[in-house]
Amino acid sequence: MSYTKLNRSAATLTKNRTEGSVSPFSGMCVTCVDGCIGMCEIGKSAYRGHEVLYPQPFGLITSASEKDYPVDLSHFTILGTAVGAHGVKADPDHATFPAVNLETKIGRDKGLKLKVPFVVPGMGSTNVAKNSWPELGAGVALSGGILTVGENVCAMDNESEIKDGRVLRSPDMEMRINSFKNWYDGYGTVVVQANVEDTRLGVQEYAMEKLGVDVVELKWGQGAKDIGGEVKLKSLEKAQRLYKTGYIVLPNPTDPDVIKAFEKGAFKEFERHSRLGMVEWESFEARVKELRDRGAKYIFLKTGAYRPADLARAVKFASKAKIDMLTVDGAGGGTGMSPWRMMNEWGIPSVEIWSLTHNYCKRLDEKGEYVPDVVFAGGITFEDQIYKAFALGAPYVKAIGMARAPLAAAMVGKTIGKRIESDEVPVYVERFGNKKEDIFVTATALKNKYGADFDKIPTGALGVTGYFSRLTQGLKQFMAGSRKFALKYITRDDIAALTKDAADISGITYIMDVDKDEVNEILNG
Repeated sequence: MSYTKLNRSAATLTKNRTEGSVSPFSGMCVTCVDGCIGMCEIGKSAYRGHEVLYPQPFGLITSASEKDYPVDLSHFTILGTAVGAHGVKADPDHATFPAVNLETKIGRDKGLKLKVPFVVPGMGSTNVAKNSWPELGAGVALSGGILTVGENVCAMDNESEIKDGRVLRSPDMEMRINSFKNWYDGYGTVVVQANVEDTRLGVQEYAMEKLGVDVVELKWGQGAKDIGGEVKLKSLEKAQRLYKTGYIVLPNPTDPDVIKAFEKGAFKEFERHSRLGMVEWESFEARVKELRDRGAKYIFLKTGAYRPADLARAVKFASKAKIDMLTVDGAGGGTGMSPWRMMNEWGIPSVEIWSLTHNYCKRLDEKGEYVPDVVFAGGITFEDQIYKAFALGAPYVKAIGMARAPLAAAMVGKTIGKRIESDEVPVYVERFGNKKEDIFVTATALKNKYGADFDKIPTGALGVTGYFSRLTQGLKQFMAGSRKFALKYITRDDIAALTKDAADISGITYIMDVDKDEVNEILNG
């Protein structure tokens, strides 16, 4: 069995000529014919070269791996019970699913309160995120979650003021932070992330000193790729500016021959790449101390799907430095732009890296060492997956990271809003009404709460709140069925592995072995 699809994908706008007859190993058509115009990735690469590395069309899409991993969350099942209740009185009038409490806390001391256990991990400078950011930021704030401003935002901002290699002002960063702060209601927070270039530019210092941010995140990587962030640039002027700022820009936008080729239309886009970070304890410790000295109340760390030794470093470094939250992002998750084959073919998949994370945290815990609050990310979209991820990481996981799904909800809400304004509501949507108060299920409650200010809420934000409302109610129903009425009561034995492979990888009990001792006591009693 092949887990991988080769040589054709909707992500790269390619397909096989002989779609019904494809070599499973190479992905090529069984018969490759002289005269074909080149619809597959090999063919398209023949005339567009490195451009075919990336999902398309850039700036309008997010993408995620289509690889069928050997084990995923569907290989586990959620266990319910007919007895007892944890967190409320074991009484039918009290143990109802609306009574489930999904509030959680992130960080040391008093911590950050979350109304919903959702973190939107760092989405940075890609247009697809920027274009829907006001909607995303407002929606996350209204819901009471955590919003992370990702890497490279200030440098990519055409209106940024940068002097002597340090950012002085960035309207784009201001917009992203204020989109959350304008609707902040005591729950959640907005976080500013930094990679190598951001650190050199002083992005986090700027956000803390000028924009009132007090939560920052150090970034080692993400699940979608094991290189730095990248975007496409259609402007020669912007490519040259970023090249001079210190980014890797391909091809070299200062080369006279490259400039001539671009002006003639031989190629239409430059690529901007971030540098690889180099992890070592001394510099990590120094940066954490520096950020705390500059006013950071909470410091997070995000790591990607690197090899197990790097995950161990992330867990240990976070422990030693008393990091408040560690996000572990598994391979297979989404991105605004990553090399397509890399997104499918590198890194430790989510279930495996989450299982390793639990093991490493448990080892530190058993030695009495500090364990940071953990967030699992990597392709999670629905309430059953959220429950399973909490169980896999219990008791260390305090929230779940999702990026593509909330952004999709924001984009859909924004699109419906535009259709309402132009009086072109699609028939599929119009059956619910033709005003946002009728179409969006959370609109009535928000209108009652905010009154006249309700009209200032973007429809994309209503999309995010609607999506999160579905997730929270669905999660409450699963938890009530397991008789767990708060997140802290979820344990690893609230799920069971459906295959021996899933059991071996995760340490979760195989379904046919669940409750064996208790079963014997009941039957023999």
